[in-house]
Amino acid sequence: MYPKEGPVSQSHSGGLGPLEQIAEPDKEQRYRQEQDLDSVEEGTLPDVDGAPPDGGRKAWLVVLGAWCVSFCSYGWINSVGTFQEYYQSGPLKDYSVSTISWIPSLQIFFMSVLGPAIGHIYDRYGMRLLVLVGSLMHVLGLMMASVSTQYYQFLLSQGVCSAIGVAVVFLSAVSAVAGWFHRRRGLAFGVLSTGSSLGGVVFPIMLSRMIGSVGYGWAMRTSAFLILALLVVANLTLRSRQTPMRRSSVHKGNMWRPFREAPFVLLLGGLFLVPFGLYLPINYLPVASIGAGMSKELSQNLVAFYNAASLVGRFSSGFLSDKAGRFNVFVSACFISGILILAMWIPAHTNSVAIAFSVMFGVFSGAYISLMAALVAQISPLEEVGYRNGLTFLFSSVGGLTTSPIAGAILQTSGGWTGLKVFAGVFMLAGTTLILAARVARVGWRVGVVF
Repeated sequence: MYPKEGPVSQSHSGGLGPLEQIAEPDKEQRYRQEQDLDSVEEGTLPDVDGAPPDGGRKAWLVVLGAWCVSFCSYGWINSVGTFQEYYQSGPLKDYSVSTISWIPSLQIFFMSVLGPAIGHIYDRYGMRLLVLVGSLMHVLGLMMASVSTQYYQFLLSQGVCSAIGVAVVFLSAVSAVAGWFHRRRGLAFGVLSTGSSLGGVVFPIMLSRMIGSVGYGWAMRTSAFLILALLVVANLTLRSRQTPMRRSSVHKGNMWRPFREAPFVLLLGGLFLVPFGLYLPINYLPVASIGAGMSKELSQNLVAFYNAASLVGRFSSGFLSDKAGRFNVFVSACFISGILILAMWIPAHTNSVAIAFSVMFGVFSGAYISLMAALVAQISPLEEVGYRNGLTFLFSSVGGLTTSPIAGAILQTSGGWTGLKVFAGVFMLAGTTLILAARVARVGWRVGVVF
């Protein structure tokens, strides 16, 4: 089962075991010992008193489905800049830039604001219908956008219909994975998070080239068919381990319970602050580098360097977190990310330093995307993980939605680029400190505890 609050115990060897210090004894392990099944492949045993299988065909198929969802949800949202440029110079050239920006902005807005509602529905009724309806909405919205000609049509199809579908399928998939893994949960989330990185590379390149060669309509329809194929795989492989009894046990009174738990409130506060520091380097690294004298062509490659390094960081942080602890790896990686901003990005006045920063920041900041949902599952009961994931996405979205206006205001002051970089570094460190406080509230100051 999942870790429960209480004193940290010692393992039988006298040292600190990987998860036994903070969790009740692993049921599958005890089942192996009692039945003399230590030689059986891990994850192939039947569920024992609700213990996650931590592997096996069904569990990894769920990760495959979640990877497909990650590719065509956040991977798709990462391509919104392509549409902004096309709409401004194409069918919506008579509208202002700010008016057009509502189309991609709504995609981010719905992914965030619908989180608690989708999570509550997931916990109470399961995921099967949610994933099916979300898949249909996402694909239908893109198909309708491919034949749109008026502003309200683009807004409703891509900004509302497709965006709601993306939010529904992604939050359901992330919540489903948590129920199938415990000891290997970090690895599972690390694997699925690489989907958004790869999608963020594939979709912008594919769309920009297809819009120029076959036109916007077929570019959108081709993307929709690709997304449809991936979501078919997701619908066939995703499944929840929550039982009907647990689903029916969720009621309105439990919706306020997370806010009465100090570790979760501290985690929520940390995930609220970290994005203010995380998104500024991602969004402004090319612009800041051009201001420091880098060529425009090389500055655009910094984004590719970051995305490639982030993919490595997401997978490696997930893998390491199962051995060193999810909170431990997350806190360490994000502290290093904050230090890199202050110690490396501020004095980055040469091309080599800017390139090195983009790669190193990508590696360490990848832990944020990879482990955010794993941290929630680490301190949450399974029957509430959907709702709590929704809460964290809602709170963490504030930074993503407001960093650009804040950055613009900072750049207009005397602080300029230095002020913006200091702002990013301080918020990164402040948010990570709160997440460290959540760890301390749960297991104390024991540095050696794997948590």
